[in-house]
Amino acid sequence: MTDVFEEVEEQLRSDQYIALARRYLPWGIGIVVAGVLIAAAVWGYDDYQTRQAGKAAEAYAEALESVTKGDKAGAYAQFDTVVKVGSKGYKALALMQQGGLRLDEHKTDEAIKLFDAAAEIAPTPVIGDAARLKSAFALMDTAPYADLEKRLKPLTEIKRPYRATALEALAIAKLAAGKVDEAKGDFGVINLLPDAPAAMRERANAAISLIDSGTSKSLKEIAKAAMALPEPTALPSGAAMPGLSNANPQAGAAQ
Repeated sequence: MTDVFEEVEEQLRSDQYIALARRYLPWGIGIVVAGVLIAAAVWGYDDYQTRQAGKAAEAYAEALESVTKGDKAGAYAQFDTVVKVGSKGYKALALMQQGGLRLDEHKTDEAIKLFDAAAEIAPTPVIGDAARLKSAFALMDTAPYADLEKRLKPLTEIKRPYRATALEALAIAKLAAGKVDEAKGDFGVINLLPDAPAAMRERANAAISLIDSGTSKSLKEIAKAAMALPEPTALPSGAAMPGLSNANPQAGAAQ
């Protein structure tokens, strides 16, 4: 009799297991299907991002080629394509290029808006500060000193990627505003910066010598000379964008 009861009890357990399986199996299948769908969605998004990045890189390269051929209108339209399909980095770089093209056409107001837009969406300070510097440079001859200081002073803080360049631009703005002693102090700081290029230090020393000699008539000329900033050959370490060789603020807007 014991064997009979055990057999019946085992059968009951089996029936219970089957009932439970039938009850919860659809949920289990749903969870698995959901997991597959999520994985597929992630893969699809990554694939989409990769393809979009490829399109942006290709459009950017074609735009640069159009610039070298003198087709600036075509280049502007191609950069606009990058703005629409590219990542934040490519969008910012394309907006900067468009700003440079507008500067070539003496459309300073439009250029400033494009540079500021690039700074706003830039994913890193390397790109964002580049756009901010371009915007400040475009305003050097027309904006009041207070406006230039507002744009440039934050860029002179320690660890900002273009600190030396921003300090030089701020010193130039101070010279133009008659703040000679403050400008001299900034030029002195440039001489102490380990990452300041040799050419920049030479300009700083020349400016300090002229200030000390009282040759005020030459200050404007020194300021203009200092604006002719040399082009570094690469971004700071680790800052390169895929498919791009240079995205620094001192390079021409359309290379």
